[in-house]
Amino acid sequence: MINENFFPAVASYFDLMEGSDKTEVLSVFDPNAVVIDDGHGYTGHREILDWLTGPASEFTITKTLISSSRSAQGAIANIRVDGNFPGSPVDLRHEFTQGSTGLIGSLTISV
Repeated sequence: MINENFFPAVASYFDLMEGSDKTEVLSVFDPNAVVIDDGHGYTGHREILDWLTGPASEFTITKTLISSSRSAQGAIANIRVDGNFPGSPVDLRHEFTQGSTGLIGSLTISV
């Protein structure tokens, strides 16, 4: 799902999310990063790992990139998610900000 509109950490995020070892995904997040998903906030590596191994891995899904763009602070990806969850398929907006280290400073996932 690599795209020219993504900064390197975002491209790596999508690649690593396809793998089975979710601890590897932490490498693309700033230590104090914030993830907002389904109305819940996760701050820092420990809480983000709980999200990655819990709600973010609860269902078997397939992702299709619909569109992407760069913003002044990061990148936006609109993704169609198909899977074995209620309401499938759904189009989700992933809005990333880049932290001062070049890693993901925040990720907000919304409908």
